[in-house]
Amino acid sequence: MTPIDLAVLGGSGLYQIAGLTEIEEVEVETPYGAPSDRIHLGTLEGRRMAFLARHGQGHHLLPGEIPFQANIWALKSLGVRQVLSISAVGSMRESMPPRHMVLVDQFIDRTHGRPSTFFGDGIVAHVSLADPTCGRLATAVQKAAGKLADVLHVGGTYLCMEGPAFSTRAESALFRSWGVDVIGMTNIQEARLCREAEICFATLALVTDFDCWHEEEDDVSVEGLLETLRANGEAAEALLIDTLPKLAGEWSCACATALDGAILTPHHTLSPETRERLAPILARVLEDKS
Repeated sequence: MTPIDLAVLGGSGLYQIAGLTEIEEVEVETPYGAPSDRIHLGTLEGRRMAFLARHGQGHHLLPGEIPFQANIWALKSLGVRQVLSISAVGSMRESMPPRHMVLVDQFIDRTHGRPSTFFGDGIVAHVSLADPTCGRLATAVQKAAGKLADVLHVGGTYLCMEGPAFSTRAESALFRSWGVDVIGMTNIQEARLCREAEICFATLALVTDFDCWHEEEDDVSVEGLLETLRANGEAAEALLIDTLPKLAGEWSCACATALDGAILTPHHTLSPETRERLAPILARVLEDKS
């Protein structure tokens, strides 16, 4: 299968990409059920890419209802090598006001019981997640920022909360004391699963509000988010158009070999069912051992 340069996971405020041509909608069956929505394959600025709305068209999936495993499995099966996750976040920093963007490089997981791995049920693997995002991909996004550079922050810690309710004031104060920069509800599962699938992953977090810690700003509300979401979505689309050319050509980074040394279960003991379930995930490592 011809590799796809980039897949975009769109969140609140980004449900499609303007300028995408030669669009094909595909439905992918996975061992983990259906993805959030049909995957849109298309061409942007002469390069092939995929787009998937993580909450589904019409935004009908809660953060805890998103089929994260199905989404990443489907993208891997289509040959995707890089994923840029775009999502709305609250800011925990005065210096990161609404309509700014953050290239996240660290996560804290405060979710509860969400499926976050492809492994188990007959196969054990432990990938490294010390650096959970791809520095090469993040650098490409940074270089493409252009006139948006003034509102783009490079590096930041994203706390992934369970939701769907927003934080209490006590929680917001606690998270700020931990050194958190932004808060959202979706990205840690995507980061973990992309690493296991040997897919380069980066998060472009779009700031919509100050959560509820800021004494001089209104508390976060859905009504107050809508206009900011629209503006953030337009800025993200513009950045994507400039990012794709920066991804041309071949590259090498540790993401593509994340499973080397990570699988503890001897390959020859894997059942046919496990091999079939994880076929796109294990294809490279099993081929290397053949």
